[in-house]
Amino acid sequence: MECCRQLVVLVDVLLVLAFCGHIAWTVKASSQCKQALSREIRPHSVAITEFGAVGDGVTLNTKAFQNAIFYLNSFSDKGGAKLFVPAGRWLTGSFDLISHLTLWLDKDAVILGSNNPDDWPVVDPLPSYGRGVELPGGRHRSLIYGRNLTDVIITGDNGTIDGQGSVWWNWFQRKTLDYTRPHLVELMNSTGVVISNLTFLNSPFWTIHPVYCSHVIVQNVTILAPLDSPNTDGINPDSSNDVCIEDCYISTGDDLIAIKSGWDEYGISFARPSTNIIIRRLIGHNRNGSGIAIGSEMSGGVSEVYAENLYFFYSSTAITIKTARGRGGYVRNIYILNVTLVGVDTAIRFDSTFSPHPDDFYDPNALPVIERITIKDVIGNNIKVAGLLKGIEGDTFHHVCLLNIALTITSGSPWNCSHIQGYSAMVSPETCEPLKESIYPNHSSDCYHLSNHLRSSGNQNKGSWLHSW
Repeated sequence: MECCRQLVVLVDVLLVLAFCGHIAWTVKASSQCKQALSREIRPHSVAITEFGAVGDGVTLNTKAFQNAIFYLNSFSDKGGAKLFVPAGRWLTGSFDLISHLTLWLDKDAVILGSNNPDDWPVVDPLPSYGRGVELPGGRHRSLIYGRNLTDVIITGDNGTIDGQGSVWWNWFQRKTLDYTRPHLVELMNSTGVVISNLTFLNSPFWTIHPVYCSHVIVQNVTILAPLDSPNTDGINPDSSNDVCIEDCYISTGDDLIAIKSGWDEYGISFARPSTNIIIRRLIGHNRNGSGIAIGSEMSGGVSEVYAENLYFFYSSTAITIKTARGRGGYVRNIYILNVTLVGVDTAIRFDSTFSPHPDDFYDPNALPVIERITIKDVIGNNIKVAGLLKGIEGDTFHHVCLLNIALTITSGSPWNCSHIQGYSAMVSPETCEPLKESIYPNHSSDCYHLSNHLRSSGNQNKGSWLHSW
C-alpha cells in the first residue's frame, strides 16, 4: 500500500508540473467515449457473500463467483443484473462473465487471483495467433473472462483486481510453464464493453485484453506492475474496433498500450483488423516497452488510430510501430498529437526486426504496409534519441509526417532512419534526410489527419482535465 501511495503522490506532482509548464492539452469528445458517463442501472443485484464467499484472502471463492453469475444469468433478459463485491480480499480462480452484467467492486474490495495454476484452466489458442503467444499449444484462461457477450460492465468505486502475478513471472523466467500465461481480464467476441474506475495490479501477462470486440471503453483505470515484470502490458486492443481508452495511469513492465491484430499467417487468414481506436489523456512509464505500441502482431491490419494528450516519463520508448518480414498486414492512418516526454530513451521508433514467428509456415514474402503516420506537437526533455525509424529493404514505410516536434537530446545522433519516406516541418533537432522535405505547401494532403467521423466539436480545457484526476 505504501508503494501505491507513493505512486499517487508522484502522479500528483507530475500533473502539477505539466500544468505549470503550460502544456496545451486539447480534448475532443467522441460518441463512443461518452457512453461510460451514463451508468447502467441494473434492476437486479446480489452480493457475492450471498453465495458463501469469504473475503479473508485465504478462502478460495471460485465456486461462489461461478454460482452467483449462473444465478444472475436468469435476469439477462429482464434488464440485466449487478454482482456486488464488498470490502474484503476475495481469492478466486478464473470465472466467466455473462451478458447484461455489471461486476461492481467496493472501494475496499480486492479480487485476488489464485496462485494455483489449476485454478486458471487451459483454453484453445486464439485463431488469429495459431498458438499461445509464449508457447505452442493452449493458454491459461484469464482471471476474469467472457466470450460472445453483449453489454458487460466491470467497474466500481476504485476497487482492485490483483492477479498476484509474481508466481507466474517466476515460472516464466525459469521456463517451467507448459502453457502461455493468463491475462488478468480478457473479453472475446463481445460488444458493448465498459471497464472503468478500478485499479489493476500484477497481471500474470497482459492486463486488459479485448480481442475480436467492438464498442469497448476503458476509462479511469490505474494499472500497476513492477517495472521488471515480464510482458505485463497494460491495455491491448486486439482485432477490435471502436475502442476508447481515456484518463488512465499505467506503470508496467512492458507496453502501456499495444494495439494488435494477429500473428503472421494466422492473422492474415483471420483478417480482422483493429480500427477506430481512440486514446486520450494517458500518463505512465515503463523500462522495457513503449507508451503506445502498434504490433508487433499486426497481421490483420491496424488503422484509424487517434491518440492525444499523452505524458510519458522515464520510459524506454514513447511511440513504437513494431513489425517484421512475414507479418503482412498494414498499419495506416495513425494520428498522434500533444505528447509530453521526460527522461525517455527513444521518442519515436519504427522497428522492423521483431522476428519471432508462430511456426515455420509463415510467408517470408508477406511484407507489412506502413503508411500515413502523422505525429505532431511533441515536446520532450532529457531524451536520448529522437527517432530510430527503420523500414524494411524493398518495403519502404511511406508518408511519415512529423510536425512541431521539439526535443532536448542527450546523444550525439538524434535520428537514425532507413527505408522510410515522408515529410516534416518545425522539427528540432533537424530530422533525418528521408523526412526533410517540408510538409507545406505541397504535401499536407499526404499527411494523415483524423477523419471527421471520429471527432466532434466538444472541447474540455486543460484545467478541467487536471481537476478530474
